[in-house]
Amino acid sequence: MGAMAHVESVVRAVKIIEELAKSPAGLSETARRVAMPKTTVARLLSTLEAVEAVERDDDGRLYRLGPLVRRLSAAAGGPAQLAGFARPYLEELTNVTGETAGVSIPDGYAVHYVDQTEAEHPVQVRDWTGELIPMHVVPSGLVIMAHWPTEQIERFLARDLVMLTANTVTDPSVITERLQKVRADGYFWVYEEFVEGINSVAAPVLDEAGTITAALHVHGPAYRFPAPGAEESVGIEVATSARHLSEAMAR
Repeated sequence: MGAMAHVESVVRAVKIIEELAKSPAGLSETARRVAMPKTTVARLLSTLEAVEAVERDDDGRLYRLGPLVRRLSAAAGGPAQLAGFARPYLEELTNVTGETAGVSIPDGYAVHYVDQTEAEHPVQVRDWTGELIPMHVVPSGLVIMAHWPTEQIERFLARDLVMLTANTVTDPSVITERLQKVRADGYFWVYEEFVEGINSVAAPVLDEAGTITAALHVHGPAYRFPAPGAEESVGIEVATSARHLSEAMAR
């Protein structure tokens, strides 16, 4: 293989990694998204998997970013860098709402909580920083899913979705309607679906191309959050902070 062919293979491999960073995908979908023959993509995925740049999900059908890329991301700043960018916006949300604010990123079919700012209430919610939480049970996951390709959403909804509380929504048709509402409103509320007694609202953080990169959220005890009639104003506040964070990260 000549030097130019080596370079082309590297460029193609990087393109595949970029696409999988947006959302996990199977062989056929990855090939379509990068506009390459399936045989070429299969060969490159095999190589990337061998060096742990990508890995397969538990079902073995979807490829996602692997341990190597996650280690490199962490070394280069990764979630810590995002937390640094997001911290002023989280603090402002906590000041405005009086509740805990956090930032999360997509990690396969889960959301990874990266950072959190605490409210001064004597009754606190626990710190979920570092936790991986199923997409469909928290608003951060729903606002991330709302920006996925249709095929990826359908594949997620075809899985067996876990129920964590009596309020957890697992009906694919209802979740689809919720994703449409996210796109219309720019934020979404979830009431006691992840943990009983906790309500939460989130909004998406997008890059310059409109690709989902993270989500901001605010959560608090259900008995006080949200205050009666405050759902819309708090949702808009979170969406505004998420938009400002998006703009700051693009500069």
